[in-house]
Amino acid sequence: MPVYQKHGIVPDKRHVVFRQKNGELYHEELFGTEGFSSTSSLVYHLNPPTMVKDIGKAYWAKPEVAIEDNLKALSFKGLEVEPSDDYLESRKVFFFNDDMQIGMAAPTQTMEDYFFKNADSDEMLFIHKGSGRCKTMYGTVDFEYGDYVIIPRGTVYKLEFDTKDNKILFVESHSPIRTPKDIEMNLDNY
Repeated sequence: MPVYQKHGIVPDKRHVVFRQKNGELYHEELFGTEGFSSTSSLVYHLNPPTMVKDIGKAYWAKPEVAIEDNLKALSFKGLEVEPSDDYLESRKVFFFNDDMQIGMAAPTQTMEDYFFKNADSDEMLFIHKGSGRCKTMYGTVDFEYGDYVIIPRGTVYKLEFDTKDNKILFVESHSPIRTPKDIEMNLDNY
C-alpha cells in the first residue's frame, strides 16, 4: 500500500496551474524510477528542475573483481576501512553482483562542493558511527548511530557530517528498496 505524505505548500488538486504569491508558477515534476507504474513523488519547484548550472566530471563507481571465481572463506573488517576526506572516494565495495553492491564508507568531511545522484541504484545507508544530515530536494533528514537512510535512485543528495569519525554501511540496489508490507508506519511523528 502506498504511503502518501504532504509537506510544504501544495495545490488542492494535482497537475493544475499553481502559482506563488508573486504570481510566478511553481514548476511541477513527477519523479519516479519505474515510469508511471510504481512509487513516485509529485514535486513543486521554484525554478524549473531542468535548469542545470553545471555538470561536473562523471565519477566512475563500478567495482572491479579482486579475485575471480573465489571460493575461499574471507573475513571483512568493515569498521577498519581506511577513512578518506571525500564521501564517494571513501566508499569501499566488499561484495557485488548484478543486483547490488555492499560496502563501507568512512568519510571525514562533508560533501561541501557537490551534490550526488546515483542514477543506477537505490541506496540504503546504515549509520554505524557519526551523525549529520542528508539534504535532498525532498528536505533534510537528520541521522545518527543506528539509523537507516533510504535514498531512491535518481535523488540528488548531499551528506553533511557533524563528526570526522564516520562509518556507514551502504547497499546499492538496482531494484527498488521498499518498506516491507507487514510494517505499519506511524506518520504522526513526521
